[in-house]
Parts: sequence; structure tokens; C-alpha cells
Amino acid sequence: MSGRTALLLGATLAAVPLAHAARGGPAPAAPPGMVAIPAGSYAPLYRTPDSTVAGRSAPAPRVAVEAFFIDERPVTNAEFLEFVRAHPAWRRSRVKAIHADRGYLRHWAGDLELGPAAPPDSPVVSVSWFAAMAWCRAHGKRLPTVAQWEYVAAASAERRDATDDPRFLDFLRDWYARPVPPVLPPAGRTFRNAYGVWDLHGVIWEWTLDFNSALVTGESRADASVERTLYCGGAAAGASDFTNYAAFMRFAFRSSLEARYTVGSLGFRGAKAAAGSVP
Repeated sequence: MSGRTALLLGATLAAVPLAHAARGGPAPAAPPGMVAIPAGSYAPLYRTPDSTVAGRSAPAPRVAVEAFFIDERPVTNAEFLEFVRAHPAWRRSRVKAIHADRGYLRHWAGDLELGPAAPPDSPVVSVSWFAAMAWCRAHGKRLPTVAQWEYVAAASAERRDATDDPRFLDFLRDWYARPVPPVLPPAGRTFRNAYGVWDLHGVIWEWTLDFNSALVTGESRADASVERTLYCGGAAAGASDFTNYAAFMRFAFRSSLEARYTVGSLGFRGAKAAAGSVP
């Protein structure tokens, strides 16, 4: 956990969703290496400015999440190495500055050499949003949205909606308090949730498709303004769950990012729409 992220927590608390256990029908069969997530709904952690009743703020309405597929585990160094072999423009020495900062793949020994700091089966980190999106496109996927990620990440090992489970929340807070190890553990071995998805917590942070959308409220075509009540005391007043410190931390971290940034604890996984659902 960086000092910058901790400072941002006090200044940027906002619309990270609280997931709710899905109650829809069975999920369709997933492609290899992915997990099928059934449709359901979530309640945003923050109510929107127009959620008022008789002049007072009201709980935000539930938002539907269509069925989708998500990678069973984060993308690994070996998988990203295979990608940069096939797509030279994304090699460390060739990537454009507008697509990645100087930290891009800094833990690798070279363009096509992983080295001891990047075990093949560990999650790839120090990749920008642009690079993560390029990998996903090359594999017929995209990054999960914030809503999709938070919806699945609300699951503990036993429950699909563990947002009110003190043990699960304690587990998350404990992980966020730990320093990032110099060498990450293998992907798919640390924490498996009730959906069968590995390592949404306990190993790395992850890019989402719309990571920078939390500062914009309302329908984007009609309202592209920053909601000022999402900051400091105004943010706390708008929260629907004051105990969800982990969600606050995730929002603070996402809000600190730009698409070209790379972070030694930030990786990604792919997602795709289920047949018949909204892409």
C-alpha cells in the first residue's frame, strides 16, 4: 500500500458498488480458463446526487449486472510474455510513452526475459491500462467493468455476498495493510471465492475497464461534471456503508490512476459478455 494511496483515501471516497448475491438463473458454460458469473444486481456504495426523497438523500437504486465471464485468475508473466513476443509494439523497449510510463514491465529482466523478480506463474504487474486492454483484445476479451469486478469481489470463500461478514472484511483490511512482497506468489493459489474465481483479493490490485469513471456522476452524455460531494466530509456523508473500508481503499487507488500508469502491485484479468447479455 503506497503512502499516496493512503492519502488519497481521505480525499476521494465514492461510487464503488456493493455487490449482492445473484438470484438469476444458472450461468451459461464458461470458455476455458474463465468462470461464468450469473446475472444479479448490486447497490452502489454511494448514492447519486439525484437520489433524493422529500429533499433528503435516499439509498441508491439497485443496478443490474448482466451475466458475464471472468478469468479464473489474473494474467501471468508467462502469458504476457507470449503476448509481447507476438506483438512487438508492446515490448518494454518499444512501447510508446503515451501508452505506458517508465515503470512498464520494470521487474522483467529484459524485453523477452522474465528473470527472478517475475516468475512465469506469478501475476504480471507494472502494466498500463492500455497494455492490459491490448492483451485482452488479442484474446477476444476486455477488462471487467468496476461493477462487474466489485460484484464478483464481494464473495468470500463461502458466500457470494459477504459484504456484511466481519471476518471477510477483516481479511481484506489485513491484506491492504501488508506491504507488497518483492516477488509475487503464483496466481491461482491464494484466495478462491464462492464463484470459483481466484485472487481478486490477497495478491494484487487489478485494472478495470472504467477505472476512471467514479469521479463522473450522472449519465455521461448529459452530465460530465465531477460531483464535489465525493470529497472529504461530503463523501462520508454520501456513503451508504461506513464500514466498507476496503471498498473505499479500492476507489482511492483507482482514482489515483491514469491509463498510462504502471504500478508494481497492479495487474489485470480478462472478461467477456455471456451470450445474449450486454457486451
